[in-house]
Amino acid sequence: MTGEKVAIKIIPKSRLIDNDYTQKAVKREIAIMKLIKHPNIISLIDVIDLSDSSNLYLIMEYVQGGELFEYLVSQGKLSEREARKYFQQIITTLDYCHRHLICHRDLKPENLLIDAEKNIKIADFGMASLQPPGSLLETSCGSPHYASPEVVNASGVAYDGPTSDIWSCGIILYVMLSGRLPFDYEDIRKLLKKIKQMLSHPWFTVDTLPNATVLPDPPTALEIGRPVVNVSEVDDRILETLKALWTDLSTNQILDALLSSE
Repeated sequence: MTGEKVAIKIIPKSRLIDNDYTQKAVKREIAIMKLIKHPNIISLIDVIDLSDSSNLYLIMEYVQGGELFEYLVSQGKLSEREARKYFQQIITTLDYCHRHLICHRDLKPENLLIDAEKNIKIADFGMASLQPPGSLLETSCGSPHYASPEVVNASGVAYDGPTSDIWSCGIILYVMLSGRLPFDYEDIRKLLKKIKQMLSHPWFTVDTLPNATVLPDPPTALEIGRPVVNVSEVDDRILETLKALWTDLSTNQILDALLSSE
């Protein structure tokens, strides 16, 4: 006995026997979570499958702070500083997943946990999928309010998983900063129709280009940010994340890259 607190996901085996889709989804979730290890992804500690038990038990890392959704409900909306911190962690972690060919496909505040140090932990890979290079996904899944137009419009039409994940991140950022959803209708058909309409926006079409004379000037280097000039400015959490992403580089090599003016 270690005394370590854990979270246990209990899955009735009857659901797996009666539903082939659910069985495949659970197997896929377990396989994916065994493949990934990142400080901002909830860890799968063990899987307990006893022959005399009617349930399958997934032993997960316990995250003390609860859901980002609950935190947003209590706060209303977040400051730009706090939202930027969470969004940076979400995007960096998602990049790690995509580099390993994993698409989450159900990103939303309910699936983002906050630990005791106020850091994000991405959870629930039940709808996640592997997307090998050159391939596309076809299954329409996820929560409608956070789903991309191509997922909502799928109906057997192939779409790019990483791109759809990025759309969901954009919705999450909007919610964190405004305290409300950009697409919010009680009637699910109206909701899906509104999201689908985004595909006809000039930004999403190849034959209708915006007028270049009305486009804003691109940001300058100073507006984007300044280079890191001292090791003391490097955030420990960011460094740990970079080490998880660039496993072939040493800590000193990563720091040298951050301090480089190139």
